Amino acid sequence: MDSAYTLTPDIIATGFHALSEPLRIRVLELLRSQELCVCDLCEHLGTTQSKLSFHLKTLKEAGLVRSRQEGRWIYYSLNLPQFVVLEQYLAEFRRFSPILPASRCYDS
Repeated sequence: MDSAYTLTPDIIATGFHALSEPLRIRVLELLRSQELCVCDLCEHLGTTQSKLSFHLKTLKEAGLVRSRQEGRWIYYSLNLPQFVVLEQYLAEFRRFSPILPASRCYDS
């Protein structure tokens, strides 16, 4: 796996933080099927470009989306290898933990 997608606490936290906002989830859902420019995303989401830019920056910093410029437009697409990193992180918990452990510890 590329070193840009190394599993570190900062990368994991940044990725899950990016996934913690409903508008960003909606952006990812739209990008699931195709690359889109900012103007198309704004139209589909019914939001302003300034608001969307903040969320796209967060997704990009988390490595979940890629951008490319074509003329005056910036196009966004999913960066699937970074989703694999987050998926692998969660899979480790399932692999090493019983699915429904019988808990004998109770908070008082």
